[in-house]
Amino acid sequence: MSETTTDDIEMPAITGRVLDESDPETIVDPTDAAERRNLYRVGAILTVVGVIAAGIGLAPMLVMGARVVIFLIGLIALYMGVRRIGLARFGSDFDLTFILSCVWLTVLIAAAILAPLLPLAEHEDTTKTLSAKSYASPSLFSSHPLGTNNFGLDMLARSIYGARSSLIVAVAAVLIGMIVGGAIGILAGYFGGKIDRVIGVLTNSLLAVPALILLIALASVLEPNLRNISLALAILAIPSMVRIARANTLVFSQREFVLAARAMGATKWRVMLREIAPNVALPLASLGMVMISVMIVAEASLSFLGLGIQQPSPTWGNMISEGQGNVFEQHPYIVLVPGLFLFLTVFSFNMVGEKAQKRTGGTREVKL
Repeated sequence: MSETTTDDIEMPAITGRVLDESDPETIVDPTDAAERRNLYRVGAILTVVGVIAAGIGLAPMLVMGARVVIFLIGLIALYMGVRRIGLARFGSDFDLTFILSCVWLTVLIAAAILAPLLPLAEHEDTTKTLSAKSYASPSLFSSHPLGTNNFGLDMLARSIYGARSSLIVAVAAVLIGMIVGGAIGILAGYFGGKIDRVIGVLTNSLLAVPALILLIALASVLEPNLRNISLALAILAIPSMVRIARANTLVFSQREFVLAARAMGATKWRVMLREIAPNVALPLASLGMVMISVMIVAEASLSFLGLGIQQPSPTWGNMISEGQGNVFEQHPYIVLVPGLFLFLTVFSFNMVGEKAQKRTGGTREVKL
């Protein structure tokens, strides 16, 4: 054997610095570092421009149309700037839209729960607003920052109290749909046979009826209160929940932990309750987040048609209906304020629900 000498060994070049894998400067690609610095620079510029433009839009210096345009431009620039800074700081996983959706839902739900404790103007009792100005224009620094309606009721207070009605109805309908539809779907998927066929026929029959027609029919015969509207909407939520629960039950019923439970002598009901139901609950919950937005729109549609919560109790639907006729042309904020609340809430629930479905591997199947 030949002897190996130090001259035969190729030594690494000495750079005067000990390489350390824990040192970010030794493992970061110079191209990535330059791109990150560029994101920080552009993001900071856009953020400053957005803040200035939004401030000009809020200041009562220009006409309303110009202020709205400048304010929207400022919001867009601010969003783009903060997004770039977030990407530079946290990487490609940073999702500013999802974060803003969570913030909006948190603020809205907290405001709806704490509404009686907040310093809000009158939202329902018209006898207390006889001396108030009707159709007061929105003014951020006034006692009515979002204006008033034809009875002098505060639009901000009505929007927040309207959120209480919409959220209560939507969440209650989805919870009922999850419990009832989930139980029926688990039964159909686990037992199969005639039970599965009967449930399938009933589910398809319910889906065959146009949702809006069924909803109007139910609302016409029921008293328009929160409980009855929640039950009517729950009937629309059940079929989708049945399908999701049945499909997941078919998958989990063949998994090892279910087969092991059967081998150990567990009863069918114990297997369904202890082994299958907890695993089916996650896909149902992720679908439920998306369905909440659908239920909010359905409740707003009923209220807009006069079949939901009646005036003067506020909901976003009956607030939008106040803009019928020439009211929207003369006072567009009457429709835009509740419409914006409705849009942001539905959009946020959709974003959160889709993110949850990606995490749980659920399938989006909402048919209303």
